[in-house]
Amino acid sequence: MNDFESLISLNLIPQIGSVCLENLLKYFKLPQDIFKASRQDLTAVVGERLSESISSFDKRLLAKDLLLAKKSGIKIITLFCQAYPQALKNIPGKPIVLYVSGNITQQDDLAFGIVGSRRASFYGLNNAENFAAQLSAYGITIVSGMARGVDTYAHRGALKVKGRTIAVMGSGFNNIYPEENVGLAKEISLSGAVISEFPMETQPLPQNFPRRNRLISGLSRGILVTEAARNSGALITADFALEQGREVFALPGRIDSSGSIGANTLLKQGAKLVTCCDDILEELNLAVSYKTEPDKLSASQKIAGTDDENRLYDCLSREPVAIDDLVEKTTFSSSKILSLILKLQFKKLIKELPGKQFTRNYN
Repeated sequence: MNDFESLISLNLIPQIGSVCLENLLKYFKLPQDIFKASRQDLTAVVGERLSESISSFDKRLLAKDLLLAKKSGIKIITLFCQAYPQALKNIPGKPIVLYVSGNITQQDDLAFGIVGSRRASFYGLNNAENFAAQLSAYGITIVSGMARGVDTYAHRGALKVKGRTIAVMGSGFNNIYPEENVGLAKEISLSGAVISEFPMETQPLPQNFPRRNRLISGLSRGILVTEAARNSGALITADFALEQGREVFALPGRIDSSGSIGANTLLKQGAKLVTCCDDILEELNLAVSYKTEPDKLSASQKIAGTDDENRLYDCLSREPVAIDDLVEKTTFSSSKILSLILKLQFKKLIKELPGKQFTRNYN
């Protein structure tokens, strides 16, 4: 095996990470020398259990992993490759190997993470998408975990303005999770990257996701928690961010909402309170300019419909609007408003929220 293959092989052995690799390389100099070493020498460095795993490593596992990656068009980057992200080289427990669909570019040196609850409210989802879109319009790469809820909306917010986004998975590429985001993963790969440190066939096991979170923060200048309950995984990402010297931001949530306890606790502990995109840019001291004009993110959009449908659609945005408000804005009767709403819903241009409120459908 050469050094490249040796690093992939080590990554295929459970319990071997970058700290263990560093200890091994102090003695054996090159990755390929590790597999040439005697059992006795290996035991002296990593103990009996790991020395057995290394000595008895089945090269067929390597061949299978490489073949699966090749068939799926997945690039493999090792810790010693030039393409390995510089931001990750400096974090504790950096991954030995990254599997990449898409491309990691120099532009991704300016990246920001957005995370939050899988069961977020409209408030959390809407703000994740909105902040992602605005930051992307400044040329900032959005990093998240492609989970349900906030992560998905953060990625979609970046894609909506044709920005770059990186998704960090907690499973191998042969087991993309959640399954409904397989299409999203393909879309992200076209204008950014989907990455994983896990071999191709790794299942989405619960213990993988906290480990995944350190890469989200590691790739980012800072992270924003848009909504998080008391035990949310987003708080683990925030802990990693602090450990790595990254800034932590949070949106304030309702004090009577269990889904906001985590984010509000972060604020009490010193996280930066965010009410607009400028709060993030100023705190990180980022001198950036819009790639996409601001008004394109919220301007009136002409739709394929009648003048009345367009008039009603212009009164809607990301913020929920009640029927009475639409009557006041359009001067249409409530019965006409209801008729137009049905037509726009049929065209999947708007969506209804609890309490008979309506927003544009950005999905």
